[in-house]
Amino acid sequence: MDFDPAAPAVLADPYPVFAAERARARASWHDGLGMYVTYGYAEADAVLRDRRLGRIWTLRWPAESLPAYTLLHVHSMLENEPPVHTRLRRLVAAGFGRGQVERLRPRIAAVAGELADGLADHFPATVDLLPAYAEPLPVAVIAALLGVPDSDRGLLRPWSNAIVKLYEYRVTRETRVAAERAAAEYVDYVRSLIAYRRREPGDDLLSELIGIRDADGSRLSEDELVATAVLLQMAGHEASVNVVGNGVLALLRHPDQLARLRAEPGLLEPAVEELIRYDSPLHLFERTAKQDAEVAGVTVRAGQKIAALLGAANRDPAVFADPDRLDVGRVVNPHLGFGAGIHYCLGAPLARVELQVALATLLGRFPRLALAGEPVRRPEFVLRGLASLPVSVDPGGGRSSSTGR
Repeated sequence: MDFDPAAPAVLADPYPVFAAERARARASWHDGLGMYVTYGYAEADAVLRDRRLGRIWTLRWPAESLPAYTLLHVHSMLENEPPVHTRLRRLVAAGFGRGQVERLRPRIAAVAGELADGLADHFPATVDLLPAYAEPLPVAVIAALLGVPDSDRGLLRPWSNAIVKLYEYRVTRETRVAAERAAAEYVDYVRSLIAYRRREPGDDLLSELIGIRDADGSRLSEDELVATAVLLQMAGHEASVNVVGNGVLALLRHPDQLARLRAEPGLLEPAVEELIRYDSPLHLFERTAKQDAEVAGVTVRAGQKIAALLGAANRDPAVFADPDRLDVGRVVNPHLGFGAGIHYCLGAPLARVELQVALATLLGRFPRLALAGEPVRRPEFVLRGLASLPVSVDPGGGRSSSTGR
């Protein structure tokens, strides 16, 4: 019988289920999801790279009116194939190079330090790390990158949170209505921000995207600008929030690895990669067959879907030694947390810097950080994250700044 992605036991810990499914078949049809699903690393990697499979977006609820939600996806680089995808990605990619992102490190460290000060102010009371630290940090970073005024940052996360609920596979009418309302408000807001930046260009990425031209002289259309800005904001913080939450929880539940990371700060970069692998923030990424294709050991007919189950791939013992063990010093770690192929996450360099700074600041400032209650999982399978993470914090001798290194 197929596993139920909404079952409480699966949401709490899906990895034993993935291992059992992988032992039966490395890729198979899932009746509940209505698509093929991969359980092995090689199979997921093949799905992500095979150009006979594409990101072909279609609205799942034809009877519903979701015009704003549709606009954001029809014009998104994530939901398009070449040549549209190629043009959109080329126009945006310059803002996410490693050099560009490294220049943001001091700003990210400053934000993390301010948030850590706020955490210290709660001591000795318990604090929920999600709204107090994990959420505001990436939102502040991507908002600054896109030129969103500080006073408007609080708008972004609720809009994003409502929209991404439609990426799950059991969605109520109320959820669809809420997502469309959020999408409409988001679209209107970004249109007004674009209009302002046309009049008053800044040194932000949105101003750059408004003015940039491709080699053939083409620019992003108004709808492409809106969809791109929303995609960058949503992708720029949803995964980061979940990795910080999932990752801190994993470290607190593995005190030997937490102690090792504290004792060896040079392990910060491999530790971030390991936390992404160990409890992946994105578990499932779909493709649609553009033609009949033999892939991942199954025959996918034109129009059928197949999903790379990234969470399962990242625990495949054929690639990762002792895959269920958290190892902050893991050297060989080709995880698929950022995808693969032409849709590999554009913001991966930014996400890595954010996560390095977030962990360095948190662990450096709070040497006795500890769980202070039972964490609560979000009731969602595709985007795996926490709804709350209660911790106790001890400022350990006062406030200090962090370089994020």
